[in-house]
Amino acid sequence: MSEWTADEMPRLDGKTVVVTGANSGLGFEGTREFAAKGATVVMACRSVERAEEAAREIRADAGGEVDGELDVRECDLASLDSVASFADGLAADYDAVDVLCNNAGVMAIPRSETEDGFETQFGVNHLGHFALTGHLFDLLDAAEGIGGDARVVTQSSGAHEQGEMDFSDLNWERSYGKWKAYGRSKLSNLLFAYELERRLDAADDEGEDPGIRSVACHPGYTDTNLQLRTAAESGNPLMKVGMKAANAVLGQEPEIGVEPMLFAATTDVDGGAYVEPGGLMNMRGHPTVGRSNDASYDREDARKLWEYSTEATDVEYPL
Repeated sequence: MSEWTADEMPRLDGKTVVVTGANSGLGFEGTREFAAKGATVVMACRSVERAEEAAREIRADAGGEVDGELDVRECDLASLDSVASFADGLAADYDAVDVLCNNAGVMAIPRSETEDGFETQFGVNHLGHFALTGHLFDLLDAAEGIGGDARVVTQSSGAHEQGEMDFSDLNWERSYGKWKAYGRSKLSNLLFAYELERRLDAADDEGEDPGIRSVACHPGYTDTNLQLRTAAESGNPLMKVGMKAANAVLGQEPEIGVEPMLFAATTDVDGGAYVEPGGLMNMRGHPTVGRSNDASYDREDARKLWEYSTEATDVEYPL
């Protein structure tokens, strides 16, 4: 079993890392670790107030200041306008982005819609990150990156194995199951990550190497507030009790759960890799390179999803 830990991350002085959902859970722990290694971390969060509070906590835990810098910015993945505004602001202030961690997400919530009319889990977990990555593509292309390439790291979940693509009803307008919708959104994350890598490889073959790697990961079962938000949204007090108990008994610490994302972002892992916990049932333990389910490698579904996402977000990639 792998024993890699965040202590083995290289120094990241002079690097710029963007983390969505940086104010809590895995995003918070990832931000802490990147900054401890000297990176400038752009904390892309829906709530600036909560992100500022998280940044203060990270600084306080580090004795008043961190080796790197923390830059809090608003980015609401449920709003394509907010995503575009965030990217415009970043382009005005930064010359390059070395790592983009597509980390934020919602899980198993009652059906609702984003500002742009998409089912929220699909809209936030996939479409918001598809749009963000496209808007930041030129900044990623301009980066020296880590190991010679910028990284796009997309956070999925073991729940992708329960996901099924239905291109006739991607937004669950005919019927809705909150866990099925979550599974589809996490499968979409993988279809996107692998299709992006294929398109990057094709550009490289044509002599137009963007110098970007797309890598996917999942954290295993990790004790974060994502489960508690799911329980709160359900309105079922028994579910809240159950989630707390499951987190206490089964969940690993966020400091461990974030390791696959950190490993994908900073080690010499191949583009198109899937980084997951290497322990019990790939739900616990330190990171290793594994394989997601067969459906996630379906090239036809990936192509269809890419075409839909391009049209739905009005974001074109220069590939």
